[in-house]
This record gives sequence, structure tokens and C-alpha cells, in this order.
Amino acid sequence: MKAADERHMRRCLDLASQGVGGVEPNPLVGAVVVRNGRIVAEGWHRHFGGPHAEVQALERAGRRAKGATLYLNMEPCCHFGKTPPCTDRVIAGGVREVIVSHRDPNPIVRGKGLRILRRHGLRVRTGILEAEALALNRGFVKYHTRGIPYVAVKWAMTLDGKIATRTGDSRWISGKESRARVHRLRDEFQAILVGARTALRDDPQLKGWKRDPIRIVLDSGARLPLEAQLVRTARERRTIMAVTSEAPPNKVRRLERAGVEIVAQQEEIDMRILFEELGRSGIQSMLVEGGGEVHASVLDADLADEAIVFVGPKIVGGRDAVTPVEGKGVAKMAAALTLKEVRVECLGNDALIRGKLPS
Repeated sequence: MKAADERHMRRCLDLASQGVGGVEPNPLVGAVVVRNGRIVAEGWHRHFGGPHAEVQALERAGRRAKGATLYLNMEPCCHFGKTPPCTDRVIAGGVREVIVSHRDPNPIVRGKGLRILRRHGLRVRTGILEAEALALNRGFVKYHTRGIPYVAVKWAMTLDGKIATRTGDSRWISGKESRARVHRLRDEFQAILVGARTALRDDPQLKGWKRDPIRIVLDSGARLPLEAQLVRTARERRTIMAVTSEAPPNKVRRLERAGVEIVAQQEEIDMRILFEELGRSGIQSMLVEGGGEVHASVLDADLADEAIVFVGPKIVGGRDAVTPVEGKGVAKMAAALTLKEVRVECLGNDALIRGKLPS
């Protein structure tokens, strides 16, 4: 039975992943209806405000849902939001058993949906591929348990650990395969954060492959010009700028009129306070593509969950060349941050290293 459960739940996860980029702030959810050991219907949450996965699957199953088993990678909701409670639809569908990977971490639900199903006589089981399911919705889970976004720091560097030469030139450290992967990688995150130097030097749009994430710029003095692409497109794509009292009030007002959301702090940007505010604004996951000082500020504040590093087979040297993590650094090697669950992948001539940071 366990092998069949895992097979059907893995199909739920595959279906759920098809909603990447379209469902936030909702979680990625897939649903499979199984009767007599065979899948009779499937569904997944496709876009925010649309039908949830279990509703789609049960509608497709119709009368075949009677006495069947419903597999879900997350507990069904039990409250009115953009759609009615999914627990009502599950009960009405006539399934005899519901198998979920884990409870919904949202306090509005968190176990209540499963209790409702049990009260109506349905058999409920949990824990199938729980680790994989939690990883799929890592942003949603962290946001609803800790109130701040899931954060990955990402950079491209040379073999000798430089992200730019001594003159600041950084194009291109990695090859075209890695650059294509970065665009796909951005689809995994709701927002991208960069520092003012990156924004000024590259004038980026910060686009993804399937979707265009929210852009966040750390710019204490509001130096980014009104002609910058991030500012000119701020009415089309949500753009947030973190500033301090150093920013000229007239410039701040002009940025706001251009559509930029301003988050103001006092003498310096406190990253934890900023991330808490971003969380309150609905941002659940964020990719940090800053320079060395930005990465250091995020890592020093213990705000990063993951590191994603592209390594190009180049050596540039230079004691003044920029490194990916600046700041003060640790005094002893024993105090260095050590990645866990490390994965290494070849992309053309580059290497992609991805791993979890200590929590």
C-alpha cells in the first residue's frame, strides 16, 4: 500500500508544480482521485482565484468519486476566501478516504480541515512524501510559520571566487546555459531583491521565464534614476524600493508618482525589519541577486535559507576584485556557514551548486 500511496502522491506533486508562478499567495496543490487502484481524475491549482486542485479533480471524477480515495499534497481549506471551502466539496464528492502529505501551515486552516473531514466519517491519513511536499511549498510554509519570506541568495562566480574583476566588469562569468537557468530559477520565487549598485550598473528588468516577479531594490539614497527600467516599468510590475532618511524627499515623491512602492527606514536598512515588512505585504519567497555586501547583510542577519551558486571555469585574480560575500566575515573556519543537502549540476562548462543554509 505504501508504494501505491507514494506513487499517487508523487503524481500530486508533479501536478502541483505546474502552478508555479501563478498561484501566490496560495500554495501549490495537486489532486488525484483513485478508485480500485487506478487514477480516474486529476487536478491542480492553476492560478490565484481559480478553482482549487481538489475541486477540479472531483468535478472531473463525477460519480466515479463515490467510495474513491483522494490524494492531496496539502490539507484542504475549510474557510471562505476567493473560493468556498474545499472541505465542503470533498465531503459532497463522496470519497471514502483522503490522504494528504501534511497539514496546511496557515493558522486559518492548520488541522481544522482534516478534523472536519473526520467528523463527517471520512478516513484521513497524513505524512506521505511529507518532506518533498514541504519543500515544494517552502515559501508558503515559512511565511505562515515565521512571518518572513523564504530566501535564497544567488550569485555567479569564477573558480577563484570573484563576481567581478578589479574594474567591476562581470559580463559574462557564466555561460548561456547558466543564464537560461537563472530565468527559469526566477520563476520559483515571488520576488527578486537587488542592491543599488547592481541596479545602477546593469539597469535590469529582472524578468523570469514564465512570469515576472516583484522587484525589490535596496537603495538607501534613492539613487536609481527615473529613466531606469525598474522605475519606468513600475506601474506594470510591482516594484519596491527600500530607502533611508538619506534619500532626498523630492526624489522619493517622484519615484512614488512613477509607481514605485517606498519602504522607508531611518539611518540604515535593517534587513530583518525589511523582510518582516515584505512578509506583511504578502511576499512569501525571494531570490537575492545582490553584490557582496547585500549577500553579507542577508547572511549575517540569518535570513537566508538556501544558496544557489553558478561557477564559471574562469580565473581573474586581483586582490581588489569583488567577492560574492563581503562584510566582516568569520574569524575561524569552524564558524563558516556549511551547506546541507548539497546538489551539484553541470550546465555546459559551468557548475551549479545548490544547498540549504543552517536554520
